[in-house]
Amino acid sequence: MKKKQKNKDCSLYLVRHGETQWNVERRFQGQGDSPLTDKGIEQAKQAAEKLKHVKFAAVYSSDLLRAKRTAKIIALEKDLALQTSKALRERFFGKFEGTLINDFFEKYGLKMRELTEAAKKELQENHIDPTIESNESLITRFVTFLREVSLANLGKNILVVTHGGALRLFLTRLGYLDALKDHDVYIHNTAIIQILCDGVDFTIKEIDGVTKK
Repeated sequence: MKKKQKNKDCSLYLVRHGETQWNVERRFQGQGDSPLTDKGIEQAKQAAEKLKHVKFAAVYSSDLLRAKRTAKIIALEKDLALQTSKALRERFFGKFEGTLINDFFEKYGLKMRELTEAAKKELQENHIDPTIESNESLITRFVTFLREVSLANLGKNILVVTHGGALRLFLTRLGYLDALKDHDVYIHNTAIIQILCDGVDFTIKEIDGVTKK
């Protein structure tokens, strides 16, 4: 649902980071660091071009290198100091960080399907391995940060550069994605999701770069 922006709303521009080397290799990145590829740098420049008309009051990013580099490229001509936060990090994948995604699904795919079938409105907490950060932990830190930033910047535009997994879970909590049906949804590198927030409630205004099959 879209609504007309009111003066009390903060307009959040949530952006996924550019392509990284581990994206190309299809590895779990989690909170590990992998550098942007040349393509990822170019994607960030293209995102900067898309957002050049937006007057941002502040720019925030995850403190992970791929997000910081993307944010710096996008905000290069905005004359704003980059502020970082651990709350915007990707899910922590524990012992699986840096491992191949295909190997993970070969080993745990059946268990994941069982969890999905058992879910009602959203995916259950991940019981595959205790080292993986839970849905609740991720969404709590992420949403709390966005609400605090919004409340401090009502009526302003704020740039937030973060990660695909965090954005996927956030869109699921907002009802845009169905946890049972939308597993094949792809949040492209440097996708832009504009959200209105009054400090409590979130409303999706525009989405660019999220492919729903």
